[in-house]
This record gives sequence, C-alpha cells and structure tokens, in this order.
Amino acid sequence: MDVDTVKRLCWALVGATERDTGPPTNVLSLKVGGKTFAYFNTSEPEQWRFSIRVSADRFVELTDRPDVQPAKYMGRFRWITIVDVAEFHEDYLHELILASYETALASLSMKRQREITA
Repeated sequence: MDVDTVKRLCWALVGATERDTGPPTNVLSLKVGGKTFAYFNTSEPEQWRFSIRVSADRFVELTDRPDVQPAKYMGRFRWITIVDVAEFHEDYLHELILASYETALASLSMKRQREITA
C-alpha cells in the first residue's frame, strides 16, 4: 500500500477531514470531529512516515518491529510511527487505521458522534 492509497483510505472514513500545517511543523493531520486519528510527516528526512494511535497491547507488539517506532512526542500516548507504509501488511494497516479512527470518534461527545455518523 502506498502513501496515496493510505490517504484515500483515511479520507473514505465517515467525517474524516485533513489539515496540512505547513512549515515549520509540516504535518498532514487526518481528523474526525477535530480529533486527530492519523498523521503524516511531510518534510525531509521523515517524509511520509505515518503515525496512528494504537492500544497498549499493540503498542508493545508493534514497537518491537524494526519498521515501527514510538511516535516522536506522542509515543507516551501510544502513538506509533510506521517508517514505510509500502512495507507494511495492507490488511493489518487497514485494521490499525480503523481502530485509531474509532478511538478518536469515541472520544467525542455522543451528540457529536451522532452528528458525524448520521
């Protein structure tokens, strides 16, 4: 799965929006209801590294892999960075994105969740 496919997959989720912060942070954030569920670094040397939030169990499992590391500044909140999405198993990545999206959606009020999913 390439970067464009991952972006399209994220955009296809109900209520998903994006925000490109540009310089100096250079982050493309994917959000639902204003809550970030995934982001890409858009500048060198970490261009197109992809970060998502995972459960505590998956955090331990995934950070043992050589192509995954705790996300810079966000690792303490169980965010991981996938160094190259093209090397990551497509179905597993889809599952992780969906879980991160659902976590962000669940953090919203019930009223806001209904507005997004209606």
